[in-house]
Amino acid sequence: MRIQLLYFAGCPHYAPTLELLRRTAAERGQELNVELIEVRNNEDARRLRFLGSPTLRVNGVDIEPTAVTRNDFALACRVYGASGTPSRELIEAALTRGNGS
Repeated sequence: MRIQLLYFAGCPHYAPTLELLRRTAAERGQELNVELIEVRNNEDARRLRFLGSPTLRVNGVDIEPTAVTRNDFALACRVYGASGTPSRELIEAALTRGNGS
């Protein structure tokens, strides 16, 4: 399973997202290698289809199902509902899909 965490330097939410991802995977008995990708500018954001920091992808697919319809790529913070970090449920669902389960 390929896991990517895209972020920009100084983002207060990418480290908590990484920790939640690792904790969730460990509780499921999964070992993950997470590729950290720093997005440095708006050109990178467009090229990487970056919807804000943090963006989490499993096997190249954004963990947020509605992300496929979005095109608001920018060097910005990302909001998941009312939070700057995705929910455990969103992460679990993405890991399940990524595992082919």
